[in-house]
Amino acid sequence: MKAKDFFSKVYSISERVMKKNCINSFFFIILISNFSFGQENNKPGTPKSLPQPDFHFPGYVGRTYQDSDPPQFPQPIKAPKGAPNVVLILLDDSGFGQFSTFGGGVPSPTMDKLAAEGIRYNKFHTTALCSPTRAALITGRNHHSATFGVISETATGYDGYTCVLPRSCGTIGEVLKQNGYMTAWIGKNHNTPPWETSDAGPFDRWANGLGFEYFYGFNAGDMNHWNPVLYENRNLVPASKDPNYHMTVDLADHAISWVRKVKSIAPDKPYFLYLAPGAAHSPHHAPKEWIDKFKGKFDMGWDAYREQAFERQKKLGVIPADAKLTARPESLPAWNSLNADQKRLYARMMEVFAGYGAHCDYEMGRVVDAVKQLPDADNTIIIYIAGDNGASAEGGIEGSVNENLFFNGVSEKWQDNIKFIDELGGPKHFNHFTAEWAWAMCTPFQWTKQVASHFGGTRNPMIISWPAKIKDRGGLRSQFTHTIDIVPTLYELIGITAPETINGITQSPIEGVSFAYTFNDAKAKEKHTTQYFELGVNRGIYHNGWMASALSFAPWNPNRGNFDPDKQKWELYKVDEDFTQSNDIASNNPTKLREMQDLWWVEASKYNVLPLDWRAVERLNGELMGRPTLAGDATTFTYYPGQVGLPNEASPRILNKSWSITADVDIPESGAEGMIVTHGGLVGGYGLYVQNGKPSFVYNNLALERPTITGKDVLPKGKVKLVVDFKYEGKEKELGKAATVTMLVNGKKVAEEHLERTIPIQISLNEGLDIGMDAGSPVDFNYKLPFEFTGKIEKVTYNLGNSKESKSSKNSKTK
Repeated sequence: MKAKDFFSKVYSISERVMKKNCINSFFFIILISNFSFGQENNKPGTPKSLPQPDFHFPGYVGRTYQDSDPPQFPQPIKAPKGAPNVVLILLDDSGFGQFSTFGGGVPSPTMDKLAAEGIRYNKFHTTALCSPTRAALITGRNHHSATFGVISETATGYDGYTCVLPRSCGTIGEVLKQNGYMTAWIGKNHNTPPWETSDAGPFDRWANGLGFEYFYGFNAGDMNHWNPVLYENRNLVPASKDPNYHMTVDLADHAISWVRKVKSIAPDKPYFLYLAPGAAHSPHHAPKEWIDKFKGKFDMGWDAYREQAFERQKKLGVIPADAKLTARPESLPAWNSLNADQKRLYARMMEVFAGYGAHCDYEMGRVVDAVKQLPDADNTIIIYIAGDNGASAEGGIEGSVNENLFFNGVSEKWQDNIKFIDELGGPKHFNHFTAEWAWAMCTPFQWTKQVASHFGGTRNPMIISWPAKIKDRGGLRSQFTHTIDIVPTLYELIGITAPETINGITQSPIEGVSFAYTFNDAKAKEKHTTQYFELGVNRGIYHNGWMASALSFAPWNPNRGNFDPDKQKWELYKVDEDFTQSNDIASNNPTKLREMQDLWWVEASKYNVLPLDWRAVERLNGELMGRPTLAGDATTFTYYPGQVGLPNEASPRILNKSWSITADVDIPESGAEGMIVTHGGLVGGYGLYVQNGKPSFVYNNLALERPTITGKDVLPKGKVKLVVDFKYEGKEKELGKAATVTMLVNGKKVAEEHLERTIPIQISLNEGLDIGMDAGSPVDFNYKLPFEFTGKIEKVTYNLGNSKESKSSKNSKTK
């Protein structure tokens, strides 16, 4: 309240006080002290400080309600007048030349429909990797500024790399929620520190804690689509009993249900729906009928695909007519160099991937259709981004049936994988197509996901529909834009001010630039003129139509040796003339190159990019990296029935050391069956269970083998102490070496086996520990999920770093 308004109010009240002659001067002083100044910024929709001030009754208060002004309730915060609904769809691991809307071979009718009524962007950029792009997307800050210089599973203890989202980087969910929006996040959440994703929290960096009032999805980089581990808000979702269950369908169903529900309850209140389905990230899981749609359609191979997609892109106008198709990297083989079996396998892998992507676009279409059936559909902004980075080359040159092998530094051979050609896309494999197909999906650019130096890793299609305001239906926009620009664009379109403080925390500046100016002016001069790129020391800098690029490692090689960034080769491109980065002009422009390199170091210092770090798979091991664990230095852990879905990063760290499990169970007279304890799943892990009355222990070594030891005799009735002793034979800091596994029942050795190798880096991609059942995917295929234990489990105890085998059992014979 301004001062002149304040004193006018005081004068009015004083007149009433004197007329009533019912309160003394002391009470009058108390009365006027309830009024405050400093509310000039509290205009609807534009507060510079969130949350908005608490409500205080603005009228006159007498001794009784009869002497007072009529009561008023605090009203719900209202969004700015005319504020649009927002649907933000973000696909995963998809290249520029993948979907048909941008010339690719994967049909995308939902994108087509939105593009026909909206506008397409052909110079939109991501960060080249999942978590970093997503952090930038929801905060409007560069990924290193938001501490997400890498994915959360490879975090290190430097400012730009902790993957602990700072409170000074408030999310768009939090800002919109406090400005009158209903908010939901459905699908992939890859922005919560892995060690904070257990039932013990903390929960302030889960989706709900980041401003999204409803969450339904998974807290990981990828997820098994047939047997996912999902959460609804903070509650583990029971496994579906639908034999035809698929996660993408489930996510679409929940998105439709949420948006219909909230608009029915509060029809005048706008909503913000962030929908991140997880496709087309590995595993490439799709219904068979969708895969079969593409039979034979990729037999031409990746080289011919690139040429065909390139021509389609020119016809569609999504690339300039004078653009040049970039060459295949020397380290990738030509399609014509393959034998018939390789071609058959690799073509099938691409058919699976195409079915996966097409199915996802169809399911996103169901959500879009539901949104368009709501009364205020025309005033709904739909932003559809086809990928948080380029297509993934993490399947390696020969493809993969278990991507966790890649993340443990193990290469696969096509001769092994072809044995499973008819099972690809189904529930038995965590499959991923070849690096060559990933490169083809990024037509017309060089490289793929992870390569932030080149557009194959960073340039993704974006489509925006807003029927009420966008008039250039089917238009194309070619201004340079970046993920960090989404937040300021939405703030401008909605009519809210980026807050200076949120919940008492001073906010860092928004680093993106609104591109709202492009909506109705295709030829508008671009405003985002400088942007650095960095991921795994793949480096790039864009500035006023120039791009300098420095490649570090090929993304299909998980094993990296020594590296000297000072000897890294830099390339130079005039990208406002050379759309595809096809003509390296560094040698002819040394002065310009030096200028761009110097600018990169300036930007890197400014945005917490330093220190440079080129390590790869070893960073996936939290213990090696010293990442936090809620367990601290504990070496003994005790779990009880009901402990299900404990995330990998919150589970006992058992790799590359000796450990033991002691299970205290009670076997009823009728006997018992089921899982006692399991850690991991399809891609790697272990399980202790009872089957046919006998105890068994299986060690899933990255799906390469599943050695199993089983006791010869049925477990006795009553209380039983079941022990698995895992004696690691490697020396300190030696990874993946041999081990001996021994099983004991009531102190008596009943089985033993020697393992020639063990998991070196990462036990599982997204599944942790379960007691009394197997949630998520199975660690083996000789039982049916959820394989609940029918006896009674008193407790399960882990001991790390020591052997539990008794002296007497060491001398006994294996039975």
